[in-house]
Amino acid sequence: MTSRTAAPFGRALCAMITPFTADGALDLDGACRLADHLVSRGCDGLVLSGTTGESPTVSDAEKAALVRAVADTVGDRATVVAGVGSNDTRHAVEQARGAEKAGADGLLVLTPSYSLPPQDAVEAHFRTVADSSGLPVLLYDIPGRTGTRIATETVLRLADHPRVVGVKDCAYDMLGSQKVISRTELAYYAGCDEFNLALYAVGGAGCVSTVANVLPGRPREIFDAFDAGDTEGARRAQLAATPLIEAMMASGLPGAVTAKAVLG
Repeated sequence: MTSRTAAPFGRALCAMITPFTADGALDLDGACRLADHLVSRGCDGLVLSGTTGESPTVSDAEKAALVRAVADTVGDRATVVAGVGSNDTRHAVEQARGAEKAGADGLLVLTPSYSLPPQDAVEAHFRTVADSSGLPVLLYDIPGRTGTRIATETVLRLADHPRVVGVKDCAYDMLGSQKVISRTELAYYAGCDEFNLALYAVGGAGCVSTVANVLPGRPREIFDAFDAGDTEGARRAQLAATPLIEAMMASGLPGAVTAKAVLG
C-alpha cells in the first residue's frame, strides 16, 4: 500500500504552463522565471509539456530545450517531469529519450489518443516507453481527452514494471484509484485539483496541480495541514480554491489560458 514517503517526484507538483512570446516562439526566459517562482513558493515538482503546458503546440526540440532550461534553473530544489505523448509508440520513445538526455527526472507518459487502442495495446505502449529510458514513469490517465481509459486491471499489471512508479489520475474514478492504492506501491497523484485532498486522504502521494500556476502554495498548504492532523484546516484550504478551480477548468484547455491571463 502507498505510504506517505512514496512520493517519487514530491507531493505538490505544478502542471506548468508553457510561456510563449507574442509571435508564438517558446519563451525560455519566461519559463525559467515562472519555474523559479513556483518552486520558491511551495512547489516541489514541475511537470512540463503536459495538457496545461499545451504540449501539442510544442515541438520535440522545444520540449527538450524547455526541460534543459527549467532543470538548470531549479536544480535540486524540485523535480522536473517531462510530458511524453503520442499515439505512435516510436515517437513516444523518441520523446522519452530526448527528455532523459535533456535532464528530466521522470516522465509523464500519456495514453495513446484518437486510435482507441484495446487494453493489451495500451499496456504494450506503456511498457515499451518505460523500457526505452532509465527514467521513472508516471502513467497519465485522462480518458476525457485521449478517449481511452487505463483500466484498473491494466494499471495493476503495469505496477510490476520497475520503472512505472505512479499514476497521474484524471479519470474521476475514486474506486479504481483506491483499489490500486490498496494493492500496490504505485504513487497516485491527483490530476484534477478538486480531488487533491480526497485522494491524499486515502493514501495518494500528492497532486499535479493546474491551480498551482496561480496559487503555488495551495497544494502544500492542504497536504501540510492534513499531515499535521488539522483536517478542518485542510478542508478549508481545499474549498477556498474552488472558485479558481472552476474558472480554470471552464475553458477548453484547462487552466492554460486563464493562468496566462492572470500571470501576464
